[in-house]
This record gives sequence, C-alpha cells and structure tokens, in this order.
Amino acid sequence: MDIWWIVGGAFVVVLVCILLFRLHAFLTLLLAGFLVGGLTGTDALSDYGAKQVSKGEWTTQQAEQLVDRSAISRLTMEFGTSAGKIGMLIALASVIGGCLAESGAATATVQRILKRVGPKRAPEAIAISSFVIAIPVFFDTVFYLMLPLVRSMYRAIGKNYVLLILAVLAGGSIAHSLVPPTPGPLQVAETLQIDIGEMLIAGLVIGSISSFFSLAAAKLINRTFPVPMRDDDGPENRDGEDVDADRPGIAELAESLETKNQPGLWESILPIVVPVLLITCGSVIKYLLKAKIVESAWWTDLLLQLGDKNLAIAIGVLIAFPLTRYIAKEQRATLVSRNLASAGNIILITSAGGAFGVMLRQAGIASAVADLVHADAGLVLLPLAFVVTAAIRTLQGSATVAMMTSAGVLQGLVAPESLPFHPVYLAMAIGAGSKPISWMTDSAFWIITGMTGMTEAEGLKTISVMSIALGFSALFVTTVLAWLLPLAG
Repeated sequence: MDIWWIVGGAFVVVLVCILLFRLHAFLTLLLAGFLVGGLTGTDALSDYGAKQVSKGEWTTQQAEQLVDRSAISRLTMEFGTSAGKIGMLIALASVIGGCLAESGAATATVQRILKRVGPKRAPEAIAISSFVIAIPVFFDTVFYLMLPLVRSMYRAIGKNYVLLILAVLAGGSIAHSLVPPTPGPLQVAETLQIDIGEMLIAGLVIGSISSFFSLAAAKLINRTFPVPMRDDDGPENRDGEDVDADRPGIAELAESLETKNQPGLWESILPIVVPVLLITCGSVIKYLLKAKIVESAWWTDLLLQLGDKNLAIAIGVLIAFPLTRYIAKEQRATLVSRNLASAGNIILITSAGGAFGVMLRQAGIASAVADLVHADAGLVLLPLAFVVTAAIRTLQGSATVAMMTSAGVLQGLVAPESLPFHPVYLAMAIGAGSKPISWMTDSAFWIITGMTGMTEAEGLKTISVMSIALGFSALFVTTVLAWLLPLAG
C-alpha cells in the first residue's frame, strides 16, 4: 500500500479517537501504531532493515528477523525501546517537580524574583519564573502554582490582569514545548536522533528569546482585550465584577512575600540548574572530542559520565530531596509514589508515541518525505514542520501528541543531504508548531479559562491569540538562528 495512504489512515485514527471517542492518548497512539504496522509491506520492512544494517546499527540477522515479526510484536518491541530511552528521565524529573512544587520552592523562587524586580517588571519576572519552573514541572502544575501569585500581584498594582496571565504562558508554555525533559521535546529529540544536550541548549536559547518577543504580543493583547479579575469559583461567576477591593498595595505585597518557613532561592533552583549544567557540559565535551579540540582523558570521561541525561537528572533528585523538610510529614511519606504515578501516565503516552514514530519509519515515511521535499528547499523546511505540527495540534488539542506525531512523519528530513542546518532547528520548529492554536480542543484552554474566570469568548481573544504569537515568535527565532548559525555538518 502507498505510504501516504497509510499515513493518512493513521492521522484519521488519531483524530477520530481523540476528538470523537475521547479515547486516551496512550490507547490512541498504540492503535495508530498497530494500524501502520499492520499495513506495512515486507518490501518496506526489508528496505528499513537494510538501511539499519548499512548504518551499522543492526546485524543482517536482525534485519531478516524484522520481516518475520508480526505488527504487534514490532510495536511492542519499539514501545519497550522507547520507554527505556525516556522512562527514567521523565520519572526522575517528575520527582524533582514534586519536590519543588510541594515544598514551596517553586513559589519561593517566583516571590523572590518578583520582590527584586518590582511591580514594573512583574510580567517579565513571571515569565522568567514560569520558564524556569516549567523545565521539570508540567505546564498545568506551573499554572496552578503561578495563578495565586498573579492574582496577588494584580491586587497590588490594580491593572494588567491579562498581561500577567499571558506572562505565565510566555514562559511556561514555550518551555513545555522546547526544553527537555518535558515529554514532547524529549521524544522529538529521540525520534530525530538529536543529542539531549543540544536539544536542551537550543530550547533554552530559542525559548528564552521567543518568550521575550511573546511578552510584547501579550502587552498588545492586554491593551486590546482587557479582562477584569473575577472570583475564581468557576464558570457560574464569570460575569462577576472586578475583584480589586481592599487592594493591599506594593509595600504590603512585599511583606507578604517574606515567609520564614520557605526554601532559599539557590536551594530552590539548584535541582534545576545543576542537571542543566551537567547535561550541557557533557554535550560540549562530546563536541570538543569530535572536533579533536581536546583529547580523551580521565576528566573528559568523568564529565561525559556526569553529563549523561539520566545521571544528571538523578543528581538533581538528590539535590531536591533536602527540600522535603519543608513538606508536611504526611505528604512527605507519599511524595515519590504520587509523582511517579503521575509520571507513569506520561511515560506510557510518550513511549506509545515513540513506537508510533518507529512504525511510520518502518513503513517508509523517511524516504517518502525526503523524496517529496527537495534537498534545496533550505529554510522552507522549518515553516513546513511548523505548519504540519500546528495543524495536528489545532485539530486534536494536545501539544505533546502533535509533536510526537509530526516528528514521526518528518523524521526523513533529518538526513544530512536534506538539511542545510543542524537537525535541532527542525526540532525547534516542531516545538514552535505545537503552540497554535490553543482553543476548545485543548485541555489547557479550559484550565486557564476556568481558573481565571474568563468566558470562552474572552479565552479565544486572549489565550488563543497568545498561543499563535508564541508559535510564530519561536518559529521566527528558530529561522533566524538557522540562517545565521546553521551549524550544519
């Protein structure tokens, strides 16, 4: 069967299962992967096996065995492989996130930054804080943590409620799609075979710059569509009055930020900073060794070991554990198990997405995309990746599912002869495309409107427009950097 019929059928399955039947993403991706695997012919499997042998990744015997395997056997094997690559990382990151959230470290970080920069720079402080916290913490949790601070800040300054809310998106939402170890960028890096350290560096640089540009859009949205702060009791009170009576003022707010039983700033951010530095350092050493700028020695071996993504995150967990002394004894006893339970859901979805991507690869999607897109397409490849991801995201709602699906389809573009720039830019374009459009199909849209008291119409005018600004700002920064610093070869 023609590969594009297979891909089209898989897309229909994903959209129908999620939109019509409201099936869980894990089951949806497994079903789509099984469909692709079942429709893949022996010729495509033979070609895939031959390519793996030519790259030195498989033996001839492994390639021959692939043709004899059933679709469910191949899907199961790739699911396990994907889980082995990302499972530990997501699980450990969730523990770090739990320690930061439940100990008050995340809140303390935001409070101290707000206190130092003052009310005039409150949106920037909120964006920076959200960006940092979103590296190990999922976006919905980031928003839960940030909203009380947003409301307190609004009561103090009495204006720019929409801007303060959108500042959380400018930082937290963009980090969620660009910076590993969040599941989307992590699985994109695995699918496109990009070093996790390179993905981390690119995500931090492009994400922080695009966050700055997005804040400008947030200010324009705030002036164009002002929304008052209302009681957060749910949709029934969304037509309520502006809740700004008895505003405490900046001095009182600053005093309220002083909490004795709270982690210090460095104690709060070290569980994030140390793993990021270790992984970055490991990637730099890999580059220096590959370029023969330095020679292999005991210290390079040590830094490479410490820069391993799983070990670096594990070290972050050890650094985060002292924060548990700020957590109530009853909660402390179940902290790890509760966060691992939450991580298990994400690991299942991400691993299913990885298996789905390999099923597409075995079906021949890489060659089909490479044939469809000419090697001289250049920077046009980045908008292509953006549009494909944005279309999937808008239709079915999940940014993570959109990124994993798009990466599976576009993985054929990563071949050296197809890209005039480093593959990490393609990954960033996919991440940028996962931002627009946040609307009725997106669970985050309902979380934000529900908790802020916005009506659906107000959400479409503010949140949806902001998601478009986030996507295009990240695509713009990615394209400019790919043009100025292609890093190809």
